[in-house]
Amino acid sequence: MTDSNTPNAHDLLLHEHDARGVHRLTLNNPGSFNTLSEAMLTALQKALDAIAQDEQARVVVLGAAGKAFCAGHNLKEMRAQPELSYYQKLFAQCTRMMLGIQKLPVPVVARVQGLTTAAGCQLVAQCDLAVSVDSATFGVNGIDVGLFCATPSVPLVRNMHAKQAMEMLLTGGFISAAEAQSRGLVNRVCAAAELDAQVDALVEAILAKPREAVRLGKALFYQQREMGIEAAYQLAGQTMACNMMNDVAQEGVLAFIEKRTPTWRA
Repeated sequence: MTDSNTPNAHDLLLHEHDARGVHRLTLNNPGSFNTLSEAMLTALQKALDAIAQDEQARVVVLGAAGKAFCAGHNLKEMRAQPELSYYQKLFAQCTRMMLGIQKLPVPVVARVQGLTTAAGCQLVAQCDLAVSVDSATFGVNGIDVGLFCATPSVPLVRNMHAKQAMEMLLTGGFISAAEAQSRGLVNRVCAAAELDAQVDALVEAILAKPREAVRLGKALFYQQREMGIEAAYQLAGQTMACNMMNDVAQEGVLAFIEKRTPTWRA
C-alpha cells in the first residue's frame, strides 16, 4: 500500500558501502514504520544478492530511518489481496530474503533504533548480531489481529528459549531492549547517543579478522545448528581442517608462535 509519504522504489532502501567493505542498508519508509511491503522485500533481496557477489564485502549493517525499526508486514497491502496464492507467494518472498541474510558470506549486524514488531522482530532475529537502543521494544504480536507469527517464530526460537518465545507468540506481549538482550535476541543495548559507536565497535572487531575465516565460520555455525551432535562435530572438524589449510590460519598460528601481530591479506 502506498501513499504520498511513501518513498519511490529507488529510495525505499538506502544502500551505501565504503572502501573497507562495510555495506549499510537502511529501511527508509518511516511513514509506514518501515513495513516489509512487497517493494521493500524486493529492494532488500536485490541488495543482498548484490552484496553476495561483492568479493570485497566484509560486514553488513542493517538499520532503519524514523521512530520504528520495522513493524513487520504491510497489513493494508495484505488485506487488499485476500487470496491464498498471493499470501503463499508473499511469505515465500519474505523467507527467501530472510534466508539470504543467513547465506551471506559476511556477518549482518542489525542496528535497532526503535519499535520492532512481528516480521520486523523476525528480521532482527535473523541477523547474525544486533545492537539496540535501550528505548526499543520487541514483539511478535500478529496474534493480536488473529494471525499467529509463524514465520517469525522460526528464527525467534533459535535465538531464545522455547517458552520465552512461545509466550511472546501466544500473548502478543512486548519485551524491552534489556529483556531482549537477556533472552538472546540482541547482543548489546545502549543509549541512543551511543548506538553508532556500539555498532562500529562490532564492525571494527569483525574487520580485524580475516574474511575467509569469518566466511567459513558463519556458514558452519548455521549448518551445524540444525544437525545432530555427531554430524555437527564431523562437519565442524572438516571445516576446521580446511580452515587450517588456509593461508590466513597458517599465518595467524605462526604469528602466535612467534609472539607477533599476524599480517593478513584480508
